[in-house]
Amino acid sequence: MTGKERREQLLDVARALFAEKGFEVTSIEEIAHRAGVSKPVVYEHFGGKEGIYAVVVDREMQSLMDHIVNALSGGHPRELLEQAACALLDYIEGSTDGFRILVRDSPVASSSGTFSSLLNDIASQVESILGLHFSRQGYDRKLAPLYSQALVGMVALTGQWWLEVRKPKKDEVAAHLVNLAWKGLSHMDHKPRLRTRR
Repeated sequence: MTGKERREQLLDVARALFAEKGFEVTSIEEIAHRAGVSKPVVYEHFGGKEGIYAVVVDREMQSLMDHIVNALSGGHPRELLEQAACALLDYIEGSTDGFRILVRDSPVASSSGTFSSLLNDIASQVESILGLHFSRQGYDRKLAPLYSQALVGMVALTGQWWLEVRKPKKDEVAAHLVNLAWKGLSHMDHKPRLRTRR
């Protein structure tokens, strides 16, 4: 096996273990054992568990971002919302291990976690789309960051839930997400107020 092939093999083994057990429980010994190599081979390629984990996470983040960006073919904001929701659910379905790695060791609530930073990147893209839409509809454009975080968070948390239950079907989940988000967005009050607080 060439050095490049060995590196890819180690990454595949580590990715499966990180998805199955998480970062804390996975050990270099186990990665080496499953790959059929000695621990020094893993250290030679990655320097340690943190090194191999960083490469796995970087690849997953790039894969998810590419998946979403490539799915956004434009059009009306509702179409973009559909495309983004379907892209995330497609990624979860096709790369279950990768998504588990991103969400298990990087909870959404953590502002420094990898999944959180990825969601912030996606929310920034959504923010510019919403900002234009808000301006055209007479809403305060300064609220676009709040609404973009809410939309992205709604889709991401629903994706985490769907990862485990897989019901209803993917397209139905996406349709319900878009329905809630779009119907809510299309009938927003210009100056919303809480009814139960004074």
